[in-house]
Amino acid sequence: MADDNDGQISSVRQFRRFATVVCAIGVLVQLLLTTYYLGMGHKAAPHHLPVGLVSASGEQKARVTAMLEDGGSFKVSGYGDAAALTTAIRERDVYGGVDLTGDAPMLYVASAAGTAAATLLKSTYATVMRQQKTAQLAALTTATVPVTEAQALVAADAMTDVVPLPADDVNGASLGFLTQALSLGGTIASMGLGRLIPRTRRSWKRGVAHLTTLILYAIGSAAVVLWSMSWFGVGADANRWEMLGIFSLISLAVTGSTAGAVALIGPAGALVGAFYFTVGTVISGASILPEFLPDFGRRLGENLPTGAGVQAVRDDLYFPDAAIGGHLLILSLYAVIGSLLILITNFLPNRSDATSEVDLKITGT
Repeated sequence: MADDNDGQISSVRQFRRFATVVCAIGVLVQLLLTTYYLGMGHKAAPHHLPVGLVSASGEQKARVTAMLEDGGSFKVSGYGDAAALTTAIRERDVYGGVDLTGDAPMLYVASAAGTAAATLLKSTYATVMRQQKTAQLAALTTATVPVTEAQALVAADAMTDVVPLPADDVNGASLGFLTQALSLGGTIASMGLGRLIPRTRRSWKRGVAHLTTLILYAIGSAAVVLWSMSWFGVGADANRWEMLGIFSLISLAVTGSTAGAVALIGPAGALVGAFYFTVGTVISGASILPEFLPDFGRRLGENLPTGAGVQAVRDDLYFPDAAIGGHLLILSLYAVIGSLLILITNFLPNRSDATSEVDLKITGT
């Protein structure tokens, strides 16, 4: 029978105890993830979804704003004309809006910003218009109505999709898949390097080699994502160099911060990458818009590499007028802090790490 000190299970009782612990941990993880997923995505409802309004008078603006903001679903911003409203939509200040100044109201949406928001705006608009038309028809039942007025009342609601989704991505699900692929691939790469790098002596050479490998991996993974996108026509009109840079930054933010955590605290740091994949992708804003998440999930999601990455990619693909500096700053902070941790932990002397199986042949200047 093996000795207890060699790390092997030496009795049935020890096996049962180990199996019980493993099963208990697995059940606990399932419980936590199930609760989290349902808490974030079950009955997702809008919270202060930003929309625009072009009104004919201050009284009309106050009345419509009060109606839309009742219950906290929408946050209304006023605009002087339809051109200002559509500009705000293209800059992603609002998800859509309505112009009430013309002969017939006009709804403006941007399905590329999120199908859930566009669907909500359409349904809300249709409900309000149906109620208004019903009231108008009821008031005119005993009066002689001109043909043009009657036709206007039964006409379909007018709508303009300012930034539509491309025909090859009708559900807008591509961003979520791309983010998941980058997160999972980055986590696996970080874990693999975490097994490889310790086989070399801790030194500035190892730090530079580790960081160089992560940067090369980030560029390679970004190129692969772009290549796979071309198979399905996603982002066909996008600037390839901009997309390569953004995807590379996302990958380096994920792998760099994960590798930095591993360098700082050891193998347990790989849980950072797992956190990005299991938790971060759900609240990234790809499948569930940030305004449809609980406040905590929204705040956390937009400050993770997955959330910042999704928003940066969406803006670059569909909203070139939108500012993405804030998203790129978040990604850069994760990448830079992770890279610094890798370099610092390797530059610091560590006498307990004195053995080396591989001597990296890197010469200094």
